[in-house]
Amino acid sequence: MWQFLKSRIFLYNILGAIGMFIIVFWLGTSALNSYTRHGETITVPDLTGMSFEKAKQILSDRNLEIAIADSSFNDKKPKLAVLEQNPIANSKVKEGRTIYLTVNAKIPPQVKMPDLTDNSLKQAQMILENIGLRVGQLIYKPDLAQNVVLDWMVRGRHITIGDNIKKGSTIDLILGDGLGNTEVEVPDLIGHTLREVKFILDASSLNLGAVIADNTVRGDSLNAIVYKQTPSTLDADNKLNLGEAVDVYITLDQFKLDTPEEEPK
Repeated sequence: MWQFLKSRIFLYNILGAIGMFIIVFWLGTSALNSYTRHGETITVPDLTGMSFEKAKQILSDRNLEIAIADSSFNDKKPKLAVLEQNPIANSKVKEGRTIYLTVNAKIPPQVKMPDLTDNSLKQAQMILENIGLRVGQLIYKPDLAQNVVLDWMVRGRHITIGDNIKKGSTIDLILGDGLGNTEVEVPDLIGHTLREVKFILDASSLNLGAVIADNTVRGDSLNAIVYKQTPSTLDADNKLNLGEAVDVYITLDQFKLDTPEEEPK
């Protein structure tokens, strides 16, 4: 027995077994590392606001999968734009993980036209915004109740209460002017963003007229600044009837903002 343990055959068998164990261990470790990529993770990119096709390409480049989990509707976003994602941006995931998206619906859902009769302008705005509709032009007619809704229209046509209307539609309101007390002073819009101007004009029961942008304004103009308005607060007759419009000129050029509007001669 001792002679056999000292023999070359036994030694070769031992060395062969050790070599086989090393080979099997190396193959198993390599396969496991290949599967897990040595514990590496991928950072999930921020896809919100992107088109579905762009998001799909970005995820494909990172060896991640994509799936639409749900759809919603936002009239301020393009169709099929990514609204939400799961996992969220900057999460760490393994290669091949599926990223689930909520995208903006192609077709706006329908909502029922609410009854706005005898509501104040502010109440009507809240009612419309709560169901995804927007206030358009304010049209004033002689009536005892000032800023109270008398009727409404969509593209010049009355919509009956309960009729279906696309979410995101703009509703023009017909309001009472308070028995001819229709004149309001033109508010000073200079230096305000276009976004702010809309609120200021609404508060004065006036409409936004033409928006003239200079060559510094590209794309989203809501953050551009008004540097000129018509009519001006400097005009001798700086009053308008309720529902009339104010035209504004907007820019991102600071020099224009620092140049005061000249008083009419």
